Amino acid sequence: MSNQEVRKGEELPAVKLKQFLQENHLIGSIESELFVKQFTHGYSNLTYLLSIENKEYVLRKPPIGAIKRGHDMSREFKVQSAVKKEFSKVPKMFAYTDDAAVLGSEFYIMEKVEGIILNFKEAKKRDIPANDYKTIANAWLDTFTELHQLDYDAIGLTNLGKPEGYVERQVTNWGKQYLKAATKDVPSAEKVMQWMQENQPKNYQHCLIHNDYKYDNVVFKDNSWKEITAVLDWEMATLGDPLMDLGTSLGYWTLASDHDFVKQGIPSPTIFEGNPMRSEIVASYAKKSGRDIHNMVFYYVFGLFKIAVIAQQIYYRYSKGLTSDPRFANLDKAAELCCNLALKSIKTNSID
Repeated sequence: MSNQEVRKGEELPAVKLKQFLQENHLIGSIESELFVKQFTHGYSNLTYLLSIENKEYVLRKPPIGAIKRGHDMSREFKVQSAVKKEFSKVPKMFAYTDDAAVLGSEFYIMEKVEGIILNFKEAKKRDIPANDYKTIANAWLDTFTELHQLDYDAIGLTNLGKPEGYVERQVTNWGKQYLKAATKDVPSAEKVMQWMQENQPKNYQHCLIHNDYKYDNVVFKDNSWKEITAVLDWEMATLGDPLMDLGTSLGYWTLASDHDFVKQGIPSPTIFEGNPMRSEIVASYAKKSGRDIHNMVFYYVFGLFKIAVIAQQIYYRYSKGLTSDPRFANLDKAAELCCNLALKSIKTNSID
C-alpha cells in the first residue's frame, strides 16, 4: 500500500480531527503536530495514515458524494470489532462516529497493521520468485477458509445479513445496480444477467463472508509469506454463500494467459509466474474447506459481473464529474470487458 500526500479536495480538518482523537483517548494533547498521508490503494473508501505523538492510526471514510450503501462505515467498524473476538487477523478498532460535524461524514479509526500488502506494484518491485507464489496462495487460502469457519452467532453477528435467498438477492441487486450506472448498451452484460437469473444455485451453505478477499486486502507478516496478520476492507462483509465470496476472489485472479486489457484493468500479482490457475485455487479451497464446488462457473461469472458493476459505478461518478481521479477514465471499458469474459466463461464452461 503506497502513501501519498492528500489528494486535492480530500483533505481532513486537522483541529476537529485532533479534538476527536483526544476525546477518544488516542492522543494526549490537541497541540501535538498531526501528519496525514493518504493511501493510494483502492478505488472505494478514502483511507488515511495519521501520525501523531509517535503513534500511527488509520482513518477510513466514504468517498465524497458516495451513497450510503456500500460505504457503510458503522457496519465495517461493527463487523471488525466482532470478528476480532474469534479471529486475530483483523485490525483493532479504536473509535467510530457518524457525527458529520467532525469530518463531514462518518468515519472510524483503527490500528495500523505492520507488514506487506501485496498489490501489483509491490509484487513487481519485489520480483518474487515463482516458487514463493505457491506459499503465498496457500497462506491466503488458509486464512480465507478460516474466515469461512467463524461462528457468526457466537461473535454477535447473527443480524449482519439474511442468508436465506442470498444468491437470488445478489443476482437481482447487482443487475439493478448495473442498469442504474450504465452509460451505454453492453450486449454481453444483458446476456450475463439473463444467464445468472436462469442458472443460479437454489441450495447452498452459508457463513460469514468477506466479499472482497484478494491479495491487496490482506497483510502478510513478512516475505516468508507463510503468515497473514490482518484481513482489511470489511465494508461488504455479510452472511451468505461462501462460494459467492470465492467467485469474487476468482474474478480478481487474473492470469498471465488472460487478455492484456484484463491484466491492465485488474492489475494483480496473480499474473506472475508460479501462481496457481483459477481451477487449482478452487480445488485447493474445496480440499481445505470440505465444500462441494461443482457449480463454479456460475460463481466465477457472478464474481466477474460484480467487478464489472463496481467499475461501472465508479465510471458513472467520474462521467458526472463527482470524482476527477484520472485512474477512473477507462473503467467503463474494464466493466464491458468483465462482462465479455463472463460470457466467454459461460460459453466454454470453464473458469481458466
